[in-house]
Amino acid sequence: MATAYERFNLHASPEKFYIEACDDGSNDVLVIDRVSTEMTLTGIKDIPPSGVTRPICGIMGTIRLVAGMYLIVITRKRKVGNLFGHTVWKAVEFDMISYKKTILHLTDSQMQDNKTFLSMINSVLNTDGFYFCTDYDLTHTQQRLANTSPDFQEMSLLERADQRFVWNGYLLRDFFAQPELQKFAFPVVHGFIAMKPCCINGKIFEWILISRRSCFRAGVRYYVRGIDSEGHAANFVETEQIVQYNNSRAAFVQTRGSMPFFWSQRPNLKYKPKPQISGTTNHLDGFQRHFDSQVLIYGKQVILNLVNQKGSELPLEQAFAKLVNTMENGMIKYIAFDFHKECSKMRWHRLQILVDAVAEMQDEFGYFMLNSDGRVMSEQSGTFRSNCMDCLDRTNVIQSLLARRSLQSQLQRMGVLHVGQKIEEQADFEKIYKNAWADNANACAKQYAGTGALKTDFTRTGKRTQWGLVMDGWNSMIRYYKNNFSDGFRQDSIDLFLGNYTVDESVEGLTPLRVQKDWKFLTLPIVMLVAFSMCIICLLLAGDTWTETLAYVLFWGTASAVTAAVILFNGKEFVDAPKLVQKEKMD
Repeated sequence: MATAYERFNLHASPEKFYIEACDDGSNDVLVIDRVSTEMTLTGIKDIPPSGVTRPICGIMGTIRLVAGMYLIVITRKRKVGNLFGHTVWKAVEFDMISYKKTILHLTDSQMQDNKTFLSMINSVLNTDGFYFCTDYDLTHTQQRLANTSPDFQEMSLLERADQRFVWNGYLLRDFFAQPELQKFAFPVVHGFIAMKPCCINGKIFEWILISRRSCFRAGVRYYVRGIDSEGHAANFVETEQIVQYNNSRAAFVQTRGSMPFFWSQRPNLKYKPKPQISGTTNHLDGFQRHFDSQVLIYGKQVILNLVNQKGSELPLEQAFAKLVNTMENGMIKYIAFDFHKECSKMRWHRLQILVDAVAEMQDEFGYFMLNSDGRVMSEQSGTFRSNCMDCLDRTNVIQSLLARRSLQSQLQRMGVLHVGQKIEEQADFEKIYKNAWADNANACAKQYAGTGALKTDFTRTGKRTQWGLVMDGWNSMIRYYKNNFSDGFRQDSIDLFLGNYTVDESVEGLTPLRVQKDWKFLTLPIVMLVAFSMCIICLLLAGDTWTETLAYVLFWGTASAVTAAVILFNGKEFVDAPKLVQKEKMD
């Protein structure tokens, strides 16, 4: 496999960027012309001595904003661990460097737009969870890598990567176009990676958890639901659990993703907006595309739908079940499990009902395993595709239970666990296992919903606690605020970063960023605040008679209540909606 360079120096002159590969034996320098934006390869002798030099950890890519092109580089990384001898890094800090030496050529409004676009890109870069490896392919599962051709193995990391999980794919479009430059770039995945050395019965093994978020139909909780016309599901995540012992390794893969038909749940200031199923779209086409690709990649599918089977979630469950029945595909099995009903009143032990119900199918699917000689001993023939409404909290709990059951079998087969021993009885390992799965839940939740996950006390401790309920309430409040008042900006940021929206620097007129809100957006909240304040003042500063005080309180109280009702009725006009997002995402 053609590996990428790992260490770089960035030399910046007024006319060009020189990115020097500092790996042993390398003499390559990538030159980027700051005027023409052309990229070429040269040698170390061509670096001018007058340039400003700084070390960087890698190139994230380039993007065009109002002020022109920007180079995005990784400036700090942290080692996560070693995956079969290959170092896995987490990108921690980034920098955006303008090709232009000044932005004085911009008008005031263009400067403001450029500043907003810069803050959008930084918003995505500051979302925790970017990982990379310069000499190993993090985008593919162990099983996919074991079934590749010699030609595939000779490709560069960029060429061979699974494009679903390359979050800097759009930023690296110029590198894709010039194969000779691909040693200077590597795919960056977004999600979560934990790599833990563990010990059971005196036997040391490596336990690894990798969650890869898809960059297709990526976005935030309420603005991206369901699927697109290509069959890509919102919040699709591939999670692979790997264990390595004595040069043998085993892996178990699960997926999660939004219910794969056309539905939406736009924020409107209500705590739980009512989901809407599209009545004008042919759901079966997109649904079929989604599962055709899933079966092709992962084999048989067992769908675990964990949504409520009553209230506003019921129509979604019924639609999902109906579409599966309509397809009549023997490779797909549908199981509905009302998570909240079954586990109500802290009856979390009832999750075992679902685990037991799918045990036979899980044994049939098996897992991928290589022996110490590199020979394939078994392969995974199908996956569990879990979902709840957000594919976060309930989904992660179930995935951790199924992954533990698979791990039990793997460790026994490898000889780490003795016959009759249970993982649950290994206290030290259980703590590592539960905390890593809870951290995985938090990472995926922050990336999609804006806060840490709910129900992580169960994942960490195996039981539900009162403190866990309090923390869930706190996270729910923060989610409510972010989903209503900051997620439009986050959605725009993701769309800009992934190339779903591109900036035309030649546009001088009104951009989507400068579309003004309706008069109600500012006026009604001010009226409500004034009315509520007057109501409180009247209560504190009583009039000459109680009837006079009551009249004032009733007047201002009614004014604030009526204004609040009007705001709620027009809730969609008061939330922070995306300005750049394309129509298909908004539907």
